[in-house]
Amino acid sequence: MIDLAKLLATEFNVSQADLDKAKSYQSRYDGRLEQILVNMGCLTEDDLAPLYSQLLGYPLFAPDDFANWQIPDSIELTILQELKALDCLLVTGSDSEWLLACKDPLSLALAQYIQQHDVDVKIQVATESQLQTFFYEIQSISESNIEDEELTGDEEARLRELASEAPTVNLLNSLITKALARGASDMHLEPHQGRFRVRYRIDGVLHEVDKLAPKMQLPITTRLKILSGMDIAEKRRPQDGKIELRIANQELDIRVSALPLNDGESIVLRFLLKDSIRYDMSVLGLSNDTQSLIQQDLRKTTGVILLTGPTGSGKTTTLYTFLNELNRPDVKIITLEDPVEYQLEGVNQVQVNNDIGFNFAAGLRSIVRQDPDIIMVGEIRDAETARIALQSALTGHLVFSTVHTNDAASAYTRLLDLGVEEFLLNAALVSVVAQRLARRLCQHCAAPADDVAELLANYPIEQVAKNAGLELNIKQAVGCEHCNHSGFKGRIAINEYLRCDDEIKQLPKNDQFIAKAQAHNAQLKRRNLMQDGLYKVITGVTTIDEVLRVAG
Repeated sequence: MIDLAKLLATEFNVSQADLDKAKSYQSRYDGRLEQILVNMGCLTEDDLAPLYSQLLGYPLFAPDDFANWQIPDSIELTILQELKALDCLLVTGSDSEWLLACKDPLSLALAQYIQQHDVDVKIQVATESQLQTFFYEIQSISESNIEDEELTGDEEARLRELASEAPTVNLLNSLITKALARGASDMHLEPHQGRFRVRYRIDGVLHEVDKLAPKMQLPITTRLKILSGMDIAEKRRPQDGKIELRIANQELDIRVSALPLNDGESIVLRFLLKDSIRYDMSVLGLSNDTQSLIQQDLRKTTGVILLTGPTGSGKTTTLYTFLNELNRPDVKIITLEDPVEYQLEGVNQVQVNNDIGFNFAAGLRSIVRQDPDIIMVGEIRDAETARIALQSALTGHLVFSTVHTNDAASAYTRLLDLGVEEFLLNAALVSVVAQRLARRLCQHCAAPADDVAELLANYPIEQVAKNAGLELNIKQAVGCEHCNHSGFKGRIAINEYLRCDDEIKQLPKNDQFIAKAQAHNAQLKRRNLMQDGLYKVITGVTTIDEVLRVAG
């Protein structure tokens, strides 16, 4: 018999201190050790299936093998419902033999039930989320398969009833818990090839984790709409909502977006853990020389510092980090955001509301009358916002903002396209920082790269190393339990820095400007995005594939 405590320590990374604490609780109040550890947050519900599999020697349930599952012909519906109450699914069955997928194979109630029916039983171990789709099939059959389009008159009441039923509630809770345990920033629920696909975005990359039965689409969508304050009867227009939760002593905001598709609705949940982000320069992963240049800019009292990059490139987090560096009792900071995602202590944060005409431009006009020292504008989207932001810098304010461009020099052409005068750009801009986010190699399993010679032949790695005075330390992803066997854990910023110095100001802002600005940066041995990515490859922080994915 395998020792449970030893298995928990060696295979599931439960510390000795947590084990001792759980055993102490067990001795006083009884209960099973693994369940106590789940309640303590040391294990997740999804850890239990592989734990029981290794402990008892039962195989793991594979839902994809039973995608077209049907109720066995010789089995009464009441038996399936009774097993469902025990968190068990009858995968296949006859009068004398059952194959069960169980959430808890150690359940005393399950053992007694099997004994009453006098059948040979084979057991597979499953997670709750794996079972819920099948449970919903059983429930749908027992309720005469009422279809969505048949709901009339009291349709809303029926929708609310579907959304509050145990299989729906348990499945959604399980999906959210699993997403948080894996460190997902977003969860995507969308119709796909006749199923309801579940994907998590982890470190910027989407991973498919589940395919739910089509009949789960309506209950799950409805429950999310109820929780986030959306209109459950509206299926033709996009909607947005918000859910506030407290999980494991952590405050969690979930931004929910619903988008109508041809075959249903796509629901995206964005998880905002209020206590999980550290606004610290060291966490960003800026290269030492780039960080030194930015620190010089942050000491200025006037001017505009811009962050550029696509959606999801970490611009807001970087701006928050800059503000955190400057946040002191003798400095007044006001931000204008859409929406305010994270609260910064000591900072006055304002949310725009386009429905009442309170946009970035209107907000900026109000902010400058509040006598701030530092202003952050979430995004420059139009000529009026750009003009007011730049003029505010000329009247004694340090202004931070973002624009959507591919590189640093393109910020000039973007602002010119918006109608900003060239003299205003030359007078107000301090620097522009372009940014991307690449996945960071897992520190526990990264190993020296096997293809160093090939990389040196195909990319200017040696030149970047020489310019930066670095030794080669190129690594590759491996995968371990700490990183869900992906080889990556967390993300790191890749940056291009452009200081708006005298040479940049003197360059004509015509169609040759971008090339000349890049050449000027190269003369100063400042790296572009690709080269800064190679810098991170040389230092063993990420891989060339990641750099090419985000900056190639």
